[in-house]
Amino acid sequence: MFMGEGRGGSGILSNEARMRTVSRVFAVDWSGDRKAARRKIWLCEVAGGEVRRLENGRTRDEVAACLIDEATRDSNFAVGFDFAFSFPAAFLEKRAHHRIETVWGEASLLGEAWLEHCPFPFWGKPGKKKPLLGSTLMRRTEIAVAEESGLAPMSVFQIGGAGAVGVGSLRGMPVIQRLREAGFSIWPFDVPSTPLVVEIWPRLFMGTVKKSSRQERRLFLRRRYPTLDSESRRAAEDSDDAFDALVAALEMSRHREEFTRLEQLAESPCCLEGEIWHPRQEVSRLD
Repeated sequence: MFMGEGRGGSGILSNEARMRTVSRVFAVDWSGDRKAARRKIWLCEVAGGEVRRLENGRTRDEVAACLIDEATRDSNFAVGFDFAFSFPAAFLEKRAHHRIETVWGEASLLGEAWLEHCPFPFWGKPGKKKPLLGSTLMRRTEIAVAEESGLAPMSVFQIGGAGAVGVGSLRGMPVIQRLREAGFSIWPFDVPSTPLVVEIWPRLFMGTVKKSSRQERRLFLRRRYPTLDSESRRAAEDSDDAFDALVAALEMSRHREEFTRLEQLAESPCCLEGEIWHPRQEVSRLD
């Protein structure tokens, strides 16, 4: 582990001592697809407002290995993943979770069984309808984002059907756990420091653009990023997954100073539920 002390140990310094403006950012457009991860997972790196790379071709484990390798050479970066880092409070309380380590541990141990059998309160597979549990299916951060933006995040419990995010989340939590064990700071669970990992929702960076439409992706990119290099532009025009990674990385980079103001939310319910990071301004109106 390149950071020495790890997370939560006596080696962690104060936010002021450890956190500084990051020099580069990564955004990962994630996928829980078992067979097509190399095609669907896209990684974008931005430094100084310029795209250094926008590429796919890695499995979930290989993405983690890539980021860990990057951190051994230069750890002053932030990375955003677009899946839920945890579950709603009611689920956590029922399963007696008090620390995020046990949440991720259970997801690593039982995640594949949950995906196969779709036990309550998961839904989306044939014969498994959405439970009538109202807002308890959502995390506080998802409810807040919906109220602020008018957009609608999906529940981590949906593991089938259009818009399902649960598969990627259940197969992503073990990766977050691996990065933490390697010395990454996972916000909001840890004292913020670099290398920093945050949960993102790319939709917040692009508003209501119909990203499944190549034409709308093309128009958005030309309007929002007129000086974008041609190679990155083509990749994002050709793939909505690449589009998500590119836009998220560029916006994270544009607002990278905000990472210096992050605080560990140790006394907040968000500390177990997680928190979607986004700039303080109303990003949903970027379109």
